[in-house]
Amino acid sequence: MEISEHIQIVAEEGKLLARAAAEAGTDAKVPTCPGWQVRDLLRHAGMVHRWAAAFLTERRTSYRLGGELPDLDGDSLVEWFREGHAALVATLESALPDVECWTFLPSPSPLAFWARRQANETTVHRVDAESARGGTPSPLDVDFAVDGIEELLFGFHARKKSRVRSDVPCVLRVRATDARTWTLRLSDGPPVAEHGATAPADCEVSGPATRLYLALWNRLPFPQVTGETALAALWREKSAIVMG
Repeated sequence: MEISEHIQIVAEEGKLLARAAAEAGTDAKVPTCPGWQVRDLLRHAGMVHRWAAAFLTERRTSYRLGGELPDLDGDSLVEWFREGHAALVATLESALPDVECWTFLPSPSPLAFWARRQANETTVHRVDAESARGGTPSPLDVDFAVDGIEELLFGFHARKKSRVRSDVPCVLRVRATDARTWTLRLSDGPPVAEHGATAPADCEVSGPATRLYLALWNRLPFPQVTGETALAALWREKSAIVMG
């Protein structure tokens, strides 16, 4: 996907997130994030937006922690989120294509990295906000879902930090029934992702790309699991993401 497409997704998804949070109220529980209320979601997402924008605006070349969470609630917290989201979108839109700053996943450029990362970050948390509000969730684009799955498999879980590991080597197949297929080789090291069905699978998780995207982010159950269900359970238990 193009940088401009990711930036547009950040813009649209952030507005949907804020709207759903306002409609749900900051006291509402977030079913997709057990233990969280909407106020926790807004504080986290708003902090991440400001954190990400700072790397670009200040051209930070090394890792820094995110800022403190605000002591705000209710409408004031929703407005604080909206302000940070708008600033992030403006930063992404105005950043020079060759801007240099810190990143933590492979990408064609720092700007491409941050646009893609915040598109996925904002989309997943929009889903969280809509789960708190209830009702029909906003749709996801298939191409974006595929791109987000690849960020997970070839980006986050290629890192040493990934806890998706198996003492016995095995293969997890990820099949988007309306898009493409990936093979994930599991061992006692970081998972190795490959395009296509490159090896016999011990377990396969499958379904439409948009549902599979949310399942891999642990926001929905896997649409379908065949083979050794323990491998699907391993993903759900160990795949939580640690940023940085």
